[in-house]
Amino acid sequence: MEQLFSLLDSTIRVATPLVLAALAGMFSERSGVVDIGLEGKMLVAAFAAAAAAFVTHSPWLGLLAGIMASVSLAMVHAFVSVTYNGNQLISGMAINTIASGITPVLGLAWFQQGGNTPQLDDDSRFHDISLPFADALSNVPLVGHVYSKLLSGHSILVYLTILIIPVVSWVVYRSRFGLRLRAVGENPHAADTAGVSVARVRYIALFWGGVLCGMAGTFLSVYQTGSFIKEMTAGKGFLALAALIFGKWRPLPAVLGCLLFAFADALQIRLEGVDLPVVGQIPSQAIQVIPYVLTVLLLAGFVGRAVAPKAIGVPFVKSR
Repeated sequence: MEQLFSLLDSTIRVATPLVLAALAGMFSERSGVVDIGLEGKMLVAAFAAAAAAFVTHSPWLGLLAGIMASVSLAMVHAFVSVTYNGNQLISGMAINTIASGITPVLGLAWFQQGGNTPQLDDDSRFHDISLPFADALSNVPLVGHVYSKLLSGHSILVYLTILIIPVVSWVVYRSRFGLRLRAVGENPHAADTAGVSVARVRYIALFWGGVLCGMAGTFLSVYQTGSFIKEMTAGKGFLALAALIFGKWRPLPAVLGCLLFAFADALQIRLEGVDLPVVGQIPSQAIQVIPYVLTVLLLAGFVGRAVAPKAIGVPFVKSR
């Protein structure tokens, strides 16, 4: 039971940046803009957050810096894709390439630690928060274990993410902006005829996507590892995009996809070096590919036909 709760606890931690990035991608792609630059925005945010937190000794200023860095790249993507109708895939790949190159260069120039940032002290990091009565309820069967060992003891960023999920779902399906977002992603010409500014909606969608990617990158560096490490996102942006497709561009199914991928990731960490019945010890290389194999299998046909928003990736040219 202890091992099960430990595995589920790790799943929540691993899933948090995936969920934030998947919701960021949902905003962008629901508006009709392909966003494969999630990885780059997370990476730049992780570096900016770690660098700012190290200099200011404040994790909150680190979070602000991470969000600002991510939003800056999101606005570059919007400028290229929305204002000038550039190729959205190339723009996203350019963001990933820029982030991969500029973060170690700046890290080496500023901190002389091989492209990484120095380890953050306790005051500069987000820490785990113990929920009220967690210790008192720890011995209560099942409910107490779930509350004290699974729900309690996470960073403020985890709890913010839990709150963000229903908020995003409400915005997409219940708010006026959500209606415009979905309309622009399905038929931008009809939305434009109805008086909706397609460019404005897409800029707003990409802005909020940048904010969420900034939070995801900050989680990785200012909370999870305590410093920036080169290429520390390690494909999480692409996993988040896969979860978004798995969830068919809907918030709650995308979150479930993130939890599934995170569970596979947490499981592979637990399996390394463990002797299993019959098969013995599995090579670490085979274990490390579990999340990615699961991603391929799910996207290859186990989730049914995923229909993207009709206008995604199609440049919008306003009718005369």
